[in-house]
Amino acid sequence: MTITGAALLAGIVGRPVAHSLSPVIHNAWIEAAGMDAVYAAFAPPDEAAFDLLIEAGRAGMIHGLNVTAPFKGQALARADEASDTARACGSANVLAFRDGRVRAQSTDGEGLLKALAEQAPDVDLTAGPVLFLGAGGAARASVAALLAGGAPEVVILNRTRDRAQALAETFDDRVRVAGDDPGEIAGARLVINAVAGPMTFDFGRTPNAEAALDMTYKPLETPFLMAARAGGLIGVDGLGMLTGQAGPSFAFIFDRPPPTLDPRAVVLAHLQGLEP
Repeated sequence: MTITGAALLAGIVGRPVAHSLSPVIHNAWIEAAGMDAVYAAFAPPDEAAFDLLIEAGRAGMIHGLNVTAPFKGQALARADEASDTARACGSANVLAFRDGRVRAQSTDGEGLLKALAEQAPDVDLTAGPVLFLGAGGAARASVAALLAGGAPEVVILNRTRDRAQALAETFDDRVRVAGDDPGEIAGARLVINAVAGPMTFDFGRTPNAEAALDMTYKPLETPFLMAARAGGLIGVDGLGMLTGQAGPSFAFIFDRPPPTLDPRAVVLAHLQGLEP
């Protein structure tokens, strides 16, 4: 892999970001494609520092960025052009800088649907409600994707009910907030965990569920997924969502599709190499 003075600089920006596997995926694609480019990680300490990265992009010093928490909303707000998907999500997870302008896109929802299609292909998203745990940064894009994918209803269960209600109110009546009645979530056919950090869930509360997806990808096998599989559900890991959004992100940043190199295999080999 040769990097010259003409190399394109791209990367992932968030706080924290040291755990991100995006550089592993994108740099493997860059090398496989023989591109003169590098994909790095940026961890601005605050919103003002994030704005400096945006200005560097406008000045032509950065070609594109993936964006993760807590900067997704700010990324959309700073964009000159935004896709319909990004506007519907109220956030952007990828930016491209061209001729002094900032273009924004959201590929999180696409990643979620691709993960389900790859790891739970027989689960019919249109067959029943989806239970969504959490109302954080990835929630709006994910709920929008679920509705676009045919989910008849999305029920949000969050520790802070007000935050869940604020999320639900950005959609139509197909999205509602779960209350204290256990029957409100019992009919869910799919359970999605978007809560950061360790998460446990009693799948006895969702007896009709066929599959469960955890957005967390480190560790790959989470307590949430272990409980789901122990209950007979299909488990969909967060790595599927990460790699699912990575392809369209790469295409948006570099104006070309990624090469035919399986990102999941790349990441698993990387993680295996880190084991003691």
